[in-house]
Amino acid sequence: MSSESPKGDRIAKVLARAGLASRRGAEEIIAAGRIAVNGKTIDSPALNVTDNDRITVDGKALQAAEPERLWLYHKPTGLVTTNKDEQGRPTIYDALPEDMPRVMSVGRLDLNSEGLLLLTNDGGIKRKLELPSTGWMRRYRVRINGRPSDVSLEPLRKGITVDGERFQPMQITLDRQQGANAWLTVGLREGKNREIRRAMAHIGLTVNRLIRISYGPFQLGELKAGAVEEVRRKTMRDQLGLATETPTGTAKAKSADKGRGRGQVKGQGKGKPVPHRQRKPK
Repeated sequence: MSSESPKGDRIAKVLARAGLASRRGAEEIIAAGRIAVNGKTIDSPALNVTDNDRITVDGKALQAAEPERLWLYHKPTGLVTTNKDEQGRPTIYDALPEDMPRVMSVGRLDLNSEGLLLLTNDGGIKRKLELPSTGWMRRYRVRINGRPSDVSLEPLRKGITVDGERFQPMQITLDRQQGANAWLTVGLREGKNREIRRAMAHIGLTVNRLIRISYGPFQLGELKAGAVEEVRRKTMRDQLGLATETPTGTAKAKSADKGRGRGQVKGQGKGKPVPHRQRKPK
């Protein structure tokens, strides 16, 4: 009996690599009977395919995978991070430049949160950056109503359980008191649904503004609200630990206001912070 592994890659991985959807999304598309391989509809992702196989989606040939790309997007408030909202609210995809390719968000920011959101055309990158094992710190500037002290914030630094869900220890700095509000800097290594808002509410504090300022080594800097800027390919590959490739030139920036973004990332080696000029909220 042969012990050799099947040739090729799992079909869901190939679909994600082509930018059709995330791996999980690709599996749902397969289950819906929308994928055919060599003319035969499949309903299970337990299939390996090679370059010799002909894959179609809804009867149309699957487009060849494009090189991995990554963008920084300054999400404004009032947009939901989803392809289509059941309540009809505007989404980030409604606001992106028309000439953007099909992209997926790395994680989410809720309706009332703003700041840095990473976008990619590659399902593998999305999965890699969302996994807790990646261990990248996400930092936020958080404005809360009230007068917190270091003592009152200590439970969050140790980790708490809210509604039966365990939140890992947070890195919290009390920056300044501004009238009835206080500004904090909060760091997380995992991003559960509305984690900061729920954790603050648990200790009696209300968040009234939340801005993500970094995701791992990628920084919001002074990128304007609504603007999009592509990360240089070499920088992306260095920071994500991807295999090197033949240089194809400098990536170009895109912005929803048609101007060039100013949040260009410069690589300094895998996982190391990229310097930026801190955007200070008012």
